[in-house]
Amino acid sequence: MEGCTAPSLESSAPAYYVLCHWHERFSLMDVNATHDYENVIIMDRRAFFKNAFRKTAEKAVELIDKKVTDEAVRWIRPPYALDELDFLLSCTRCDACIDACPHDVVFPLSATLGVRVAGTPALDLLNKGCHLCEDWPCVNACEPKALVFPLLASETEKQDQDQTNKVIEIKPLPLPKLAVVTINPQTCFPYSGPECGACNRCPVEGALLWDQQRPSINQEKCVGCGLCREFCIVEPKAVDLIQN
Repeated sequence: MEGCTAPSLESSAPAYYVLCHWHERFSLMDVNATHDYENVIIMDRRAFFKNAFRKTAEKAVELIDKKVTDEAVRWIRPPYALDELDFLLSCTRCDACIDACPHDVVFPLSATLGVRVAGTPALDLLNKGCHLCEDWPCVNACEPKALVFPLLASETEKQDQDQTNKVIEIKPLPLPKLAVVTINPQTCFPYSGPECGACNRCPVEGALLWDQQRPSINQEKCVGCGLCREFCIVEPKAVDLIQN
């Protein structure tokens, strides 16, 4: 039916024009269908590569997160630090938190630990305890927000308060969990005879328990500030401390 040449018989003309009309319509539909099919293929390819790239990126971030988290067991970050990967991405090594600490507990990590963490702040809890300062100067000094207080009310609750003037009950700021502390009965004086009590400097009520003058740690209350270790008078220290 190429060109749709007119027939010689007039009686067949109506049928001819109908066939020619439908041929043109189906030809146009074929072209459109082919064009749509090509678009679908292109879109499918784009979606495939986009999805593959997203999954690859997610896997890469997951591996990096695991690596930096595994490495972080060698140091203890200051109070209210972000998770290690987010902390490293946020911290600018400005030393503001180090300078703000009134007890010189915060110090910069050495370059020997790797370029990624060199100069970032950590707590020297093996030698000095964190005093859990009431005004948290180290956290307030951190402008990049690598150290940040937890939200005490959600944004939705704050909006509801603004719109209804309803008073929201703000919970007390939870203390940060810095480390895990244990008492070593092999070196602690009261476990072998003489009384001591030198470690009784804990600022957290109920974290340090006593039974017949022998100290033990209530892990549900202890935040790992390390003050008990700092004031322990025996060597090696009878208070062990590891990263949380």
